[in-house]
Formats: sequence, C-alpha cells, structure tokens
Amino acid sequence: MVLETMANIGLLYFLFLVGVEMDIAVIRRTGRKAIIIAFAGMILPFLIGISFSFLLHQRTQVVKQGTFILFLGVALSVTAFPVLARLLAELKLLNTEIGRIAMSSALVNDMCAWILLALAIALGENESVNLATLWVVLSSAGFIVFCIFVVRPLIFWVIQKTPEGESVSEFYICLILTGVMISGFITDAIGTHSVFGAFIFGLVIPNGPLGVTLIERLEDFVSGLLLPLFFAISGLKTSIGAIDGASTWGILALVIILACAGKIAGTLLVALLYQMPFYDGVALGLLMNSKGLVEMIILNVGKDQKVLDDKSFAIMVVVALVMTAIITPAVTIIYKPARRFAPYKRRTILKTKPDNDLRTLVCIHTPRNVPTIINLLEAANPTKKSPLCVYALHLVELTGRASAMLIVHNSRKSGRPAANRTQAQSDHIINAFESFEQNAEYVSVQPLTAISPYSTMHEDICSVAEDKRVAFLILPFHKQQTVDGGMEATNPAYRVINQNVLANSPCSVGILVDRGFGGNTRVAGNQISHNIAVVFIGGPDDREALAFAWRMASHPGSTLTVMRFVSGNDVQEPTSSTGRIENDPRVLTVVTDSDRQKQEDDEFINQFRTMIAHDDSIAYTEQVVNNGEETVAAIRSVDNVHDLFIVGRGQGLVSPLTAGLTDWSECPELGAIGDLLASSDFAATVSVLVVQQYVGSDLADFALSPDSPAENHHENFMNHTQR
Repeated sequence: MVLETMANIGLLYFLFLVGVEMDIAVIRRTGRKAIIIAFAGMILPFLIGISFSFLLHQRTQVVKQGTFILFLGVALSVTAFPVLARLLAELKLLNTEIGRIAMSSALVNDMCAWILLALAIALGENESVNLATLWVVLSSAGFIVFCIFVVRPLIFWVIQKTPEGESVSEFYICLILTGVMISGFITDAIGTHSVFGAFIFGLVIPNGPLGVTLIERLEDFVSGLLLPLFFAISGLKTSIGAIDGASTWGILALVIILACAGKIAGTLLVALLYQMPFYDGVALGLLMNSKGLVEMIILNVGKDQKVLDDKSFAIMVVVALVMTAIITPAVTIIYKPARRFAPYKRRTILKTKPDNDLRTLVCIHTPRNVPTIINLLEAANPTKKSPLCVYALHLVELTGRASAMLIVHNSRKSGRPAANRTQAQSDHIINAFESFEQNAEYVSVQPLTAISPYSTMHEDICSVAEDKRVAFLILPFHKQQTVDGGMEATNPAYRVINQNVLANSPCSVGILVDRGFGGNTRVAGNQISHNIAVVFIGGPDDREALAFAWRMASHPGSTLTVMRFVSGNDVQEPTSSTGRIENDPRVLTVVTDSDRQKQEDDEFINQFRTMIAHDDSIAYTEQVVNNGEETVAAIRSVDNVHDLFIVGRGQGLVSPLTAGLTDWSECPELGAIGDLLASSDFAATVSVLVVQQYVGSDLADFALSPDSPAENHHENFMNHTQR
C-alpha cells in the first residue's frame, strides 16, 4: 500500500512534468515527413491491437469491447520519446538524418498517445455507454476549459509579478505543486484517472522560466526516486504465471511479431515514399518500437480500472519489455551508415594550403568558454585568401533526463523561450557565435551539438572533426580562473575528455587555458591588439605551435615574440652531434629520429627568420640554456606584456632543456612547458594555448614527392604568411 501510494504520487508529478515540457508548437514545426511517419507507425499497430483484442477479449471479463480495444491499441502503437532519445544517443545517431526524423516522429507520436490515453481513461470507468459516461466526458471537458480560461491566466499573472531575471517565489511554486494534487483529486472525483488532471494542469503552464524552475525542482526527485517505485509496482502486479498454456504463449509471440512488424511496415512505407534507403526505413521502424513509461501507465490504468485482467496485463508487459530490448542490437546490425569520410591530408595547420580555408573545430562546455575562444579565432587572422571555417560544438552530458534531449530539436528559430537550462545555454552559445560570424569578415560558423555520456564524448568530437575535415581542434582546459587569479578544476570529466581527444584526434589539437584572453568585451576586428609569445624548443608540436602563432602574427594588430631555447652542448660542438648523443644513455635509441627532427626544426626556423627579416612586429630571440631549471628561469624572466603563450605539447620529445620538468607536472596532457605556464603560480594574466600536431600515417604523403618532406609542407605554409 505504501509503495503504491508513493508510486502514484510520483506518477502524478511525472505526468505534470510531461505536460510542462510538452510544447504543442513543436508539432507545427516538425514538418510533414515526421508527422506522416508518426501516424503511419501508429495506425497499423493500432489495427493489430484491435484484431488481437478479439482474441483475448472473448475469454476475459465484462468490460465492453470498445474500451478494451482502445487500451490495447494505444498500448501497442505508442513510441516512448525519452527511451528513444536515450537509445539514439547511445547508438550515436542523434545528429544523423535518421535520428532527427525518429525524434520528431516520436515527439508527435508521444503527444497523440497522451491524448488517446486521456480518452481511454475517460471511457474506461464505465461498462456501458449511458448518462454516467456522458457526465464523465462533459465534466472532463469542463475541467479542461476551467484550466485553460481560469488557471492559465492566473499563472501568467504570477509570471508577470516576477521581476525579469529572478526566480519565481517559493510561495507560488508551492501553490502550483499543491495544484497538481488538487487537479488529480478533481479528475479522480469526476470519474477519470487522477493522472489526467495532473497532465492537463501541466499543459496549461507556459514554456519559459517558470517551466524551467518547476522541471529543475521536480525532475530529479520524481524521476530518480518516485518513478522507479512505479516500475517496481508494475513488476509486482505482473504475474508471469497468468500466461499459462501453449496457446497463450503463442498469442504472446504473435503479438510481439505482429506489433513490431506493423510498426516497421507502416514506417517503411512512408520512408520509401520519401525515397529513403530501405535499411534506413527498417531501422527507423525498429527505433519507433521503443516502449517505455507511456505504455506502462496505460497498462496500469487499464488494470486499475478492471479493463485488463491479469493475463492480458502480463502479456502486454512482456511485449513491452521484449520490444524495447531487441531494438539496440537489431538497429546496430541493420543500420550501418556509409563511411562518408574520404581520407584527407590537411590535418595540421602546417599542411593547410595558403589559399585554403583553415577549418577549425571548437568545443564548448559552458557559455563561460565562449569569449576567449571567439577572441582567439578572431586573432587567427581570417583573410579573403585564407578564410576561417569554424564548427562550434556544444558538449552536453547525456543524463537520464528527457528534457536534456529536447535540445536537439532546433527550436531556436521560433524565438520561443528555451525549454530548460541546457537549451538556454546552447542558445547563448549559438547567439554569440552567430554575432561573431556577422561582425567578422571571412568567417563562417556552423553551430553543432553533441549529446553523449562524458565517457564517450571524445568519440563524438573526433567523428565531427573527421566528418568536417578539420585541421585544428580547440578544447577548453578543465580548469578555470578564479577571482583571485588561481586555477580551479570545474569538472574532472572535462579533463578525461581532453586526454581522450589528444590520444585519438584525427587532426592537430590545441588546449586553451583561459585567463581572459582579449577581455570579455568584443572589439571590432581591426582594433585588436595582442602580444603573442612562442616558446620553441623543437619537435613537431613546437613547429605546429609556431605555424599557428605566425598566422596570428600576420594580423595587423598583433605582435609575436619567438623565443627559441638552444641546448648549450649544441652550440659548443654543432658537428659531432652523433658522438654526443651516443654518450647519453637516455637517448641512445632515437638517434636518427631526433636528428631528423632537429634538422626539420632548423630548416623551419631558418625559413621563418628569412621571411620575417623585414617585419617589425615579429621578434626572434635565441637563448642558450643547459637544463630544465635554466629553461624555467628564462621563461619566468620574460616581461609580462604578453597576453597569450603558444607552446607545443612536446609529446615523445626527449630534450635536455625540459629534463626534470615532467617529473612533478600537474597536468601531463599540457606537456612540460604548457604545464609550467598553466600552473597557478605563473603570471595570472597570460592565457596559454598548448598545441599537439597530428602525427598519423603521414608517410604516404611523404612518399609522393622526391624532395625532402620537411621543406615541402613548410614551403607550402610559408607562402601564405608573407604579408
């Protein structure tokens, strides 16, 4: 009894939340395709439900055929939107065409299902159509009218009384939550089910700050604590023993196969009409079979109102379980999206041709990351010859909350208030990038959203980078600056994402340590002035860092200081490099490679110096240091006029200049120098960009040309940085 009471309260509030989150206007925006698919996927299973109800009904109870048909039909034809959203996110199909159609159709289907449920409940109370039934229908209609014309204006009045930007007062929130109970009581007294009242009450609450507040207050408690009780109760009510005899099990198997097939057939027909591929249509049909809460509620209400007996109830519960369980494996087998990715070569900044656009993917967790990233992109000097193509990816954690999924529905165009905090953040981020695109020249921005658990987020990031053929990927560092200038971690998961992306990225990666680069106010592109410093020790990462810095330095308002640190031994005996290395036991194995790297460094720096000979805004210094301590001292002695340090991560590089620095580094993913610059005790005003060059199977690229590989792609990069 106690569990049941709790579960019913949970159900009441959950349906209230469903009503609050539901946005009828979404249906108007979803487009014909999704609506037709939704209805096609409902009609066939509904008919199957009707035919099956004759099979079951003849041996069951007194309820009239009509109500029974309605309950079974609705139960078989619904699609659970929250369940589908989770499945799509887990299968990584959210941002695909099939995912979008499935989401839109499920949304439409979900709304139809709730309305049909309300109808079934209204009819379910009474055995025969008589004056009592008429009274129930009329009273329910009266209740709906009362909600629309009395309750809704009152709620609007509450919203108007609340000052802009402040949250609704606790008193009104308590009143509304009490209102949920009262509406449930009224509809129960009328003769329909209590959840119907709560649902209608939720529907009349307008989308906006009040809806967001209610969802945030209730959702975790209701869906985390009370709803599982509802499922537990449903499990307790289900007696598998009621499914006795081979014939009943036969019916069960038949229902599962027919209902699945009906949904798939209906969806497939429409999909083929719209010229979608056959397998995509089948996968879409399978996805639309996801059952969840709606179906359990329908079945429970049916059982409470004696429409379904134990046997029918047990059969339908098993059907729901089996149908939802087979979706994921089946879709994984059937739907294999064609790998559209042609291998591309320009995966680094060095290899980007001088007259091509620089394709950049920036990842954003919160609106706080945005100003610095936009300032950095603006300083990257987009020109007519080499424009900047930016993909702004908002990373959202996939939680169990259905509301977080609604963000995928691109509802920004409608000018409506956001449905929840995540969506509001996403809107802020997108608006910021859109205004950046309008104000800056030669920049194109495409906003995207990735929703997945933090553990697999890096897969989404890397696949977007591959898909969009990106050359440079920028991630925010997992620590943010506090008011007193220190650095504190925001979310440990961000760090894991960064480490995974560094390990798996298909292109060069930069991690941006944000200390207010360029300030938070926007200045016009021609008024920017930045002082950039590059610490160059050697290796592919440092060359990539210098390449990016050099691109930024060609911006009229920027100055660049390149500090190259040279080991003391190299200066004394430049000729006998091999002899020196042989005596050093640590680097015995990497003689050839380190020599080649050193040669490439020298060539790159020599070309760089030749090109900047007549350029006053770029300064180049060389310093001789012998060990890690001297390197640190030299970096610390740099005057703090710079607002951005760009350094290479120095992955896999054994250099005497950084020896000992990595032993006690806090964040090894930033490399020795990056970690030093990002630590709290370094200057509090310098942002840091740590660059890792993509080193994949580049040998194929090198094999194409007889010349030395280094000269080639440096040449190619050099040409475009000339002023």
